Amino acid sequence: MKTADFDFELPDDRIALRPAEPRDSARLLVVQDTHLSDRIIRDLPDFLRPDDALVFNDTRVIPARLSGVRQRIGPEGETLTVDVEATLHHRDAPDVWSAFMKPGKRIKAGDRIRFGTEADGACLLGRLDATVIDKGDDGLITLKFDLSGPMLDGAIREVGVMPLPPYIAAKRPEDDRDRSDYQTVFAEHDGSVAAPTAGLHFTPALLDAIRAGGVTTHAVTLHVGAGTFLPVKVDDLVDHKMHSEWGEVAADTAAALNAVHARGGRIVCVGTTSLRLLESATTEDGVIQPFHGDTAIFITPGYRFRAVDVLMTNFHLPKSTLFMLVSAFAGTDTMKAAYAHAVATGYRFYSYGDGSLLLRSG
Repeated sequence: MKTADFDFELPDDRIALRPAEPRDSARLLVVQDTHLSDRIIRDLPDFLRPDDALVFNDTRVIPARLSGVRQRIGPEGETLTVDVEATLHHRDAPDVWSAFMKPGKRIKAGDRIRFGTEADGACLLGRLDATVIDKGDDGLITLKFDLSGPMLDGAIREVGVMPLPPYIAAKRPEDDRDRSDYQTVFAEHDGSVAAPTAGLHFTPALLDAIRAGGVTTHAVTLHVGAGTFLPVKVDDLVDHKMHSEWGEVAADTAAALNAVHARGGRIVCVGTTSLRLLESATTEDGVIQPFHGDTAIFITPGYRFRAVDVLMTNFHLPKSTLFMLVSAFAGTDTMKAAYAHAVATGYRFYSYGDGSLLLRSG
């Protein structure tokens, strides 16, 4: 398959810069085989059945975009500095993160990075120092921080800003409102550098309505990495490499979801992150196992889904791995028709945009 097979036209004004208010008033495009229905998020309980299980991602987004200066000793013993920006991607140890950095070409192993906000052109507020210990071929740079564990977490919260997706950050700066707007009501475990955006639509009232209909709710954790923002740069999908992300499916959650299938219920995933994690945790014969570790699963058309029956998700970028995933789930032609309808009828796209509900027969 070619990356170009998953391209489509998207006007720039369809990119949402703020979420709907209230959250569950966003639009919902229901895709049932080839039938399309225009609803709103608040209507979601109409499409769920007693004994279904709703699975969401309870990761919490951290302020993972850090600005600072690279420091290097020059040939005459002088200190050479360059402004840099890091977007944290994956925690490798209590004091080590891999990150994507700009300008990446000017970073090398041994460099010292001093993160913080410059004040009066002199000192850095909330200073946080790190050493570059590796630079991978995949663009990831490994940073060993001078702080570790909870102390490092606190420093990142003080120094960092919310890592808004590039298509939003290019149009407006991050602000205090994003600290709450870019978190789901499920957020519990720190670690993501991007929100599991389908979860942004949920409110306590909507969850109450879903549970009142006999649907159980279950949490899994997938810490979304900065690789989710990266474009597919290859022509042939066989050459694309996914960046790994850490996830966990607890043993009691796996058992509960297996019981849902055993009694004829459906597993309904809120977002592609929970879907990717469950599919990573499921055996070939459809048994969901406890899972604790990294996954780099890449789902494209032809993939046989083992665990997930229904998917609620936002509208994704052209030629992205996530549009490939929804095409695998509901059919490429169906999703191209659905996206064309969404564009034509004014649906809002991407992280702060509207949602879709993908239901398959069988």
